[in-house]
Amino acid sequence: MDGNWHGASTMTGAPPQARPPAQARLLLLTSGKRISQVIYALAEVGVADVLADGPLPVTEIAERTATDPDALRRLLRCASAVGVFTEQDEGVYALTEMAEALRSDVPGSQRDMVLFNGSDLLWFPYGEIVSGLRTGRPVFSEIFGSEFFDHLRANPEAGALFDRAMTRMSAATTGRFLDAYDFGRFADVVDVGGGRGHFLAGLLERHPHVRGTLVDQPQVVTEAAAVMAERGVADRVRLTQGDFFGELPSGHRAYILKAVLHDWNDEDAAAILRRVGDAMGGDPGARLLVLEHVLAPANVWDHGKVLDIDMMLRFGGRERDLAEWRALLGSAGFEIVNSPGAGQWTVIECRRTGATGATEDQEIR
Repeated sequence: MDGNWHGASTMTGAPPQARPPAQARLLLLTSGKRISQVIYALAEVGVADVLADGPLPVTEIAERTATDPDALRRLLRCASAVGVFTEQDEGVYALTEMAEALRSDVPGSQRDMVLFNGSDLLWFPYGEIVSGLRTGRPVFSEIFGSEFFDHLRANPEAGALFDRAMTRMSAATTGRFLDAYDFGRFADVVDVGGGRGHFLAGLLERHPHVRGTLVDQPQVVTEAAAVMAERGVADRVRLTQGDFFGELPSGHRAYILKAVLHDWNDEDAAAILRRVGDAMGGDPGARLLVLEHVLAPANVWDHGKVLDIDMMLRFGGRERDLAEWRALLGSAGFEIVNSPGAGQWTVIECRRTGATGATEDQEIR
């Protein structure tokens, strides 16, 4: 950001302004939490849905969203200054391209993720970030009295919000992964910790000759059956109740860990990887496919570097750069065999260390 400053005028289409001094840029960065909560509040009351059919005066928006007109005008004015919504005639507001993504009824909607980002689940841990900085330990349980996923199970409304947000994120990344890597190389795949199976269903739709196994906890696997049936791939899926710290189905050609390892510290992540390695056995053609974010190099903006702080405060997990991925995988007996890109979600293809000699023909049978 420091090297590409044009202020909010870049986002709104106004002429670029002179670059503010460093002190002003620093203060703007530290105002991010305020702006985030403004956008969260407008998402919570559904302003973008109200404006879906066109611009409206703030008084009418307020009536439809059951909000105070003056307070709403002030929040919309702030959001419009950073390109989320735009003020046309005085007091008349409309959607921008970013505001379109706050609608609940459009493909690629980010509303659930914005609501999650503004919720207590994420907001409160950042209030204790200094404690996390001093101790290096997650702070979530200190605030809420239980670990993150235990809290979600005990609080269905929070659990439902998290589930919707993660489902949206998974849908957004699934196409990227399927476009970036040829999963059709393998006759069968195992999605370990695959949740309700949206990614595996997409993979099987893309590659009709592939069969899949979904492994997750009992209550999740039960819900996955409906997803597979709805997507028309149930006849090519085996649903298996299991735990990625326990024994996994053995003898398959590819094992997928999608957005699993970043939830865990290196010790626990290595334990999961060793379980996968045990299931792969000595097959030189078997592959582990880690679908995760690889952090960008030093001094380069990457949203993953923000998500890394989420992981630290919430679970004690972490996002990793390529060197860290190599070290983690190596500690569990794996080596990377492709060239994953940095600063993005990507596929890290791995084999057991020393597992050589497989031909491409062997791999796809």
